[in-house]
Amino acid sequence: MIEFLTIPGVILIAGALLLPFLPAKVRPSLFLVFPLLALIVVFTRPDGYSVTGTLLNYDLVMMEVDALSRIFGIIFSLTAFTAGIYAYHMKELGQQCNALVYAGGALGVTFAGDLLTLVIFWELMAVSSTWLIWARRTKETDGAGMRYLIYHILGGGLLFAGILWHLATTGSLAVETVAREYSVANVLMLLGVCINAAVIPLHTWLADAYPKATVTGSVFMSAFTTKSAVYVLLRMFPGWEVLAWFGAAMAIYGVIYAVICKDIREILAYHIISQVGFMVCGIGIGTEMAQNGATAHAYSHILYKALLFMSTGAVLYATGTSRMVHLGGLFKKMPYVFFLYMVGAVSISGIPLFNGFISKGMTIDAAGYAGNETAMLMLLLASVGTWLSVGLKLPYFTWFDKTDNDIEVKKLPVNMYIAMGIVAFACIFYGLFPGTLYMYLPFEVNYQPYTIYHLVEVIQISLLTFLGFWLLKKKMAPEPIIALDVDWFFRKAAPATRFVFVQKVDAFYDRVEDGILGIARWLTEKFRNPMKWLNPFTKDTNEASSYSPSMEVVMSFILFSFLVFAIVYLL
Repeated sequence: MIEFLTIPGVILIAGALLLPFLPAKVRPSLFLVFPLLALIVVFTRPDGYSVTGTLLNYDLVMMEVDALSRIFGIIFSLTAFTAGIYAYHMKELGQQCNALVYAGGALGVTFAGDLLTLVIFWELMAVSSTWLIWARRTKETDGAGMRYLIYHILGGGLLFAGILWHLATTGSLAVETVAREYSVANVLMLLGVCINAAVIPLHTWLADAYPKATVTGSVFMSAFTTKSAVYVLLRMFPGWEVLAWFGAAMAIYGVIYAVICKDIREILAYHIISQVGFMVCGIGIGTEMAQNGATAHAYSHILYKALLFMSTGAVLYATGTSRMVHLGGLFKKMPYVFFLYMVGAVSISGIPLFNGFISKGMTIDAAGYAGNETAMLMLLLASVGTWLSVGLKLPYFTWFDKTDNDIEVKKLPVNMYIAMGIVAFACIFYGLFPGTLYMYLPFEVNYQPYTIYHLVEVIQISLLTFLGFWLLKKKMAPEPIIALDVDWFFRKAAPATRFVFVQKVDAFYDRVEDGILGIARWLTEKFRNPMKWLNPFTKDTNEASSYSPSMEVVMSFILFSFLVFAIVYLL
């Protein structure tokens, strides 16, 4: 029992159960204790350490530590801690508890050694993260949260169905690399994980929901769902070539929408799809260097994406809007937020001296060394779009452009600046000292990022992209547009789907119900005086003498049994 309570994910979930019993003033401080305890466990447990149990006849491995789980456990714990600092001013109990459960679910998935434990934590993530969308309490977030939940119910259902099929065919619940064959079990599990990884065309939940989450909730959401899915892909599906092509397509697809979107948080949401594409591509390539690149990029991405959502969330908190058409001219009012944002922007763009330069370069070079030049070129093209949209367009139209914007700016809580400063420092630190990240990667690292070729390549791309933006910035003006994604097809089919699967089904059950009730009324009438029904020649004068109360009980029981049988048979 004591070992169970030391599982990192369980520590955070236990914290969520404890918070409701504490005063509101104490909760933000205590919130930070649980990610720190989880981080201590992650660092102190040696490789090979496990916590086991049994359920029925199955052996469960509720925690298993190795290099891959450790590095994801470190970054998940650190992000939960820094996001807790960012949300320190927020006293809403629902958000605090669900944020801890959400982070705990991600840690639970990371250290799960059996598929049953994995899917339980997986579903906890889905439910708790939905609350962080609904907590904003608008009509728009109600719909987005429901669509988000439906997607993740589908993903969890596919994953669980694949696990059951896998168990039936192999007899194993171990979380391990699966054979590269498209069996029913493998395809179901892969599809379930790909939904959480936002692999196109199963990605629309992300761009729909993340911009609508609460200011603090979006920071948590940017870190856990897609990256825990990346971890599962690394653990179970490395070297599946189909993932390399879908990942490269994701990298391009997300960037295209980020370039045309006009909401600052929506731009960042589409960039999650793009950046996760780098990771999925590396997993699909499957070499040791590619897997190291995917792991390092997941680690770096969690840091700079958290920083980007923190800084844009600060803009939303201070101004009340995230639409670029209403922003601009904020540099004099929010200069520190701008500089902190730019640390994240140059990191995601792979600029030298920042962490994205290390991890993105490793992933792109891994594609080249593996002989997949097409994927390598697609990832390089995505890098251009990243710098264009996140590094140039978003900060220009948010902090500059207008000189006469009289929008009111609310003062930010100090804890927001502290959290952004910590994460910005980490982005710079890992960029300057990549060895501190390499030491935790799952395979030995021989990659040298600071080569003349790599530096010249990145600087050329950055300067040419900046020149193109400066010449064409008027074409990228922030006037509102409607950017149709593939969910247009889903929504277009909604009326027909509702007619077939809701209205027709309701009508069928209504007819069945009317029929059964009609039969019941007829039988009730016939059995009102069963002796008269059995002997039609009985005279009315004998009704009183022929009627028996015990007979009514018997016939009522017969009628009830008939109705139960009819309902069961029809359904």
